[in-house]
Amino acid sequence: MSLLNKKMPLLSGEMQDLSQYQGNVVLIVNTASKCGFTSQYEGLEALYEEYKAQGLVVLGFPCNQFGEQEKGADSEIASFCQKNYGVSFPMFSKIEVNGDDTAPLYQELKVKAPGVLGTKKIKWNFTKFLINRQGRVVRYASTTKPEALKSDIEAALAG
Repeated sequence: MSLLNKKMPLLSGEMQDLSQYQGNVVLIVNTASKCGFTSQYEGLEALYEEYKAQGLVVLGFPCNQFGEQEKGADSEIASFCQKNYGVSFPMFSKIEVNGDDTAPLYQELKVKAPGVLGTKKIKWNFTKFLINRQGRVVRYASTTKPEALKSDIEAALAG
C-alpha cells in the first residue's frame, strides 16, 4: 500500500516508518489540543485499547491550520495528550493537511477518499480516515465521534 510508504517524525522527534502498519487497520486523524472536538482523544484512545490486539492502529497528526488550535511545540502536545487523555497511540509532529505544504500522506488520503461533493480539502480538526487491510480508505467528518466507527472498524478487522 503506497499510502503507508512514508517516514514521518513522531512527537518525540524519532522517525517512524508508516510501512510497519501495512496489513493492519489504520485510523488516521488530524488533531488539535484546543478544539471543540479535542475530547475525541478519549474515544480514539478507547478504540485503540479495545482493538489494537486485533490489528487496529490509530495515528494522530496534530495540525494548526484550523483556528490556530494547535500552537504548542511537539513536547507540549505530547504532554497534553498524555496528561489529559492518556493517549498511547502514535502521535506525530505537526503537519499541514491543506495548501501548498500538505504532508504527502494527506495528499494521498484526500485523493483516495474525497469529502462531500468530491472536495479534496480537510474541513476541520478530527477528520478521520479509516484504511482497511487492503488499502481501501473511508473518510469521516470531524463531527463523527470515534465510538460511531466501531462497526466499520470491526468489519475492517474481520475482512
